[in-house]
This record gives sequence, C-alpha cells and structure tokens, in this order.
Amino acid sequence: MISIDFEHRQSAHCESGVTSNLLNHYGVLISEAMAFGTGAGLFFAYLPFIRIDNLPLTTYRCEVGGIFKRVTKSFGIRFHWQKFRNAQKAMDVLDEKLEAGIPVGCRTGGYWLPYMPSAFRFHFNMHNLVVIGKEGDDYIISDPVFPELERCSRKYLMKARFAKGVMAPKGAMYYLTKVSRNIDFEGAVKKGIKIVCRRMLKSPGPLIGVRGINYLAKKVKHWPEKLGREKTSLYTGQIIRMQEELGTGGAGFRFMYAAFLQEAADTLNESRFLDLSEKMTNAGDMWRKFAIIGARNLKGRASETDTYERMSDLLIQCAEKERYVYKALLTLL
Repeated sequence: MISIDFEHRQSAHCESGVTSNLLNHYGVLISEAMAFGTGAGLFFAYLPFIRIDNLPLTTYRCEVGGIFKRVTKSFGIRFHWQKFRNAQKAMDVLDEKLEAGIPVGCRTGGYWLPYMPSAFRFHFNMHNLVVIGKEGDDYIISDPVFPELERCSRKYLMKARFAKGVMAPKGAMYYLTKVSRNIDFEGAVKKGIKIVCRRMLKSPGPLIGVRGINYLAKKVKHWPEKLGREKTSLYTGQIIRMQEELGTGGAGFRFMYAAFLQEAADTLNESRFLDLSEKMTNAGDMWRKFAIIGARNLKGRASETDTYERMSDLLIQCAEKERYVYKALLTLL
C-alpha cells in the first residue's frame, strides 16, 4: 500500500482546487480563490466552431491547465508536465512517482471515473484530480469537487486518463519539483488581474470576453425562431450545463473571483477592491438568473416573462456589469 500524507480539501472547481491543494501540500498556503485569481482563471468565450456533444462550446474560464501554469510561474514554482502515447507506460510512471511520495495531478475524462454521479457522467475531458496513493489495484484520489477521498481502479483510471474525443487528455500528469519560499504575492495578484482584464476587454474578434457575452446575447434572442423548439432546447441545455454543472460555471466563477478580490484588498492594502468584489458578485447573481430562466424553459415551466428575449437582456446586463469591474480594476493597478 502507498499512502501520501496529503490534506484533501473540497473545492468549487477542479483545477483551482488541485492547484491550491498541491501548493498547500508543499507549504504554500493559498486559498482556492487566490489560486483562481492569480492564475487568471476568469474568462468567457462562445465558440460555435468547437463542439461538445455536437453543440457549441461556451466557456466561462481560461484554457485548461492555464490556472496551474500561471500560478506556478508567478510563484516561482517548478513542475514537470508529461503526456504519453502508451497507456501502460503512463500508469507505470504514475506508480513510480507515488512510490517516491509525490502526489500527482492528472487530467481525465470524467465519464470514466466510477465515483462520478450519473448526472455528471458525460464526455468532458478536462477534469483534474490528484492521485495520492494506491492500495492493491485501486488508486486513492483527492478529487477536489468531492468532500472525501475517492477510489478508482487501475482499469478505469487508465480509461479516464486516455479518454477519447475533444481535448483528449492523452495521459497528462503533472507534479511539483521545486517550491520557492520567497513568493511575491502582491506581484502575482496584480499580474493575474491584468491578464483577466485585458482578455475580457481587449481580446480580438466578437466571440471572446465582454464582446463575446454580448454576441451570445444577440444569438440567444433569436434561437426560438431560427433553430426551432428542439434545437433551441439543446443549445440552452448546453449553455446551462457548461455554466452551472461543470466545475463552478459562469455564475460560480464570478463568485469565486469576487472572493479573490476580497483577498486582493488585503494583499494590496486597497479597500476599493471590496466594492468591486461586491459588483462582481452582482454579476454572478445576474448569470444565475439567466440560468434559472433557461432551466424553466427547458422544463416547460416558463412564465410569460421567462422569454428568450429576457434571457438576452440578462446577458447584456452581465456584460455591462463585468465591463465596469474590469475597467475599474485596471485603474487601481
């Protein structure tokens, strides 16, 4: 039996949770919100040319792996990242690191994890977890979106690490190799905020950032007449699933970023971040209202005011609230 003394802490989102838990294991004590913020995790893009289950991709967070890589870079922490062509070799290398007492982060396809509830078991290949031990044929897993440690057999962990489809993980694993004790938290906070603000305000094209939210608003308004009832339901369901069920989603990511801004107020000794934290929370509330109306339409429980035009209006309000926050943040740095 291999057992690493690793503190498992439940988190709102897999990658920010894994990042926070791994750093805490090596003595760098940061919250999930701080990992999310310094890792510049907040984002938005509506990408109809990328399909998940044959439906357009809507993402509310940065690229997969981006949070972990930016946090470690900002904190002066080194890590090893590796992908594999051979599944057996990938599992053997994982075993070697566990035997050396090293907790290992893995990117997986959540569909193949047997402890994943059936409601969340669909083909989504960007789920992060930490393997912290092994007993017989079972691996001990710190999956930050679950309250307790989980177990997964070698067979299914291998399947999850080599899931097929969009963003196939290809056995991706990563672990820390050198941890700095001289961390510039203030610089990391400022850098993370600048990246988010610039991406959300200044990304090229109409599909990304605040402009992307407004673009989606225009599309949503006309879905019933252009797509028909069945396809409109599928598109709406996909957006809500990406927003509310995968990690923390659109509203939850805004709430987490608001928590980060509260911590940033202390780190930078700037009380004005607290007001912007409140405004970002308000944006998250607006995203949640959008999801609630969308869910009512899906379930046939919509009232006369629960229209797609109303959903479009809410998205426009989300965009304007976020635009204000990002612009204000840039003036404080």
